[in-house]
Amino acid sequence: MIVVALDLGLKTGWCIYDTYEQWWHSGTWDLKGSRYDSSGMRFVRFRTHLRELLANANSPDLVAYEEVRRHLGVDAAHAYGGYLAVLQEECEQRKIEYMGIPVGTVKKMATGRGNASKEDVMEAARKRWLGWDPVDDNEADARWVAVAATVEVSDE
Repeated sequence: MIVVALDLGLKTGWCIYDTYEQWWHSGTWDLKGSRYDSSGMRFVRFRTHLRELLANANSPDLVAYEEVRRHLGVDAAHAYGGYLAVLQEECEQRKIEYMGIPVGTVKKMATGRGNASKEDVMEAARKRWLGWDPVDDNEADARWVAVAATVEVSDE
């Protein structure tokens, strides 16, 4: 199974995980533009990156994303909703299954605790994938979203 996983945000963590071959490819997209860009340009950049990621994933079986239910501000909530709408639309058009994984589930998968800190999640990622150092917490989260999604699918 090929899973594409995302931690949606202005800095979006992404991951492609091939469960058969046991290989990973991951990183972070910085969707912030210049001060001259319109607010909609971040969604244009996101769609461009997402389309490229889906093409590189070679027909993924599943797209999973970290499902955030509480945001610290209205702007963050609006941005998340916009990224999620673009993601779901692209998946629907390509007939790719998609699912949200709650934040607490991702943290619990990583550390055993649903309220772990970002640093704890990153440290757990370093321990699981020896020699790998995430660019930031967004990249680490994307990998843990992929792990949680594969567990969720295998339990069904």
